Amino acid sequence: MANGKLIIFAAPSGSGKTTIVRHLLSKFPNNLEFSISATTREKRVGEVNAKDYYYLSLEDFKKKIANNEFLEWEEVYAGTRYGTLRAEVERIWAKGKAVIFDIDVEGGLNLKNQFKQDALSVFVMPPSIKILEERLNSRSTDSPESIARRVAKAEKELKTAELFDCFILNEVLEEALEKAEEVAANFLKITSKSK
Repeated sequence: MANGKLIIFAAPSGSGKTTIVRHLLSKFPNNLEFSISATTREKRVGEVNAKDYYYLSLEDFKKKIANNEFLEWEEVYAGTRYGTLRAEVERIWAKGKAVIFDIDVEGGLNLKNQFKQDALSVFVMPPSIKILEERLNSRSTDSPESIARRVAKAEKELKTAELFDCFILNEVLEEALEKAEEVAANFLKITSKSK
């Protein structure tokens, strides 16, 4: 596993990291592949197992922890665990691609600490907490209680931005996407010809 590279996009929920990661996957399809996380949370409408997440029971998740099958995992919200399966990263590296992550802040830092110079960690910064809250509300996927929890968590997470290799302010989406392309291409040493 030592030869592979990782690009980690981490941010508070609602910052736009998923949009940025999807853009990079469409821009660099021969160089990047998305790491699908495992989770114990319920599937949302329209989500597909092994595409959006690997949906596991809490019991199965605990077994995988005991068997050292996770590179990192955490209980993001009470009763809800997320993690990165070692086999998922190995699967992507076996194809000769770099692994790209759309992950929460703590998970991103855990991966960066493990993979050091083989990992690029990027913090996606929302313009403000107020705008972040508006984005979460406009999604209509979370309850008001869940949004309040996410906003409180985001306030703590913003204080960790300086622990990442770089940050991208997502105020104007086109500018954020351009910056993301630039940092990813530089890290992977992709020239414009190979894009």
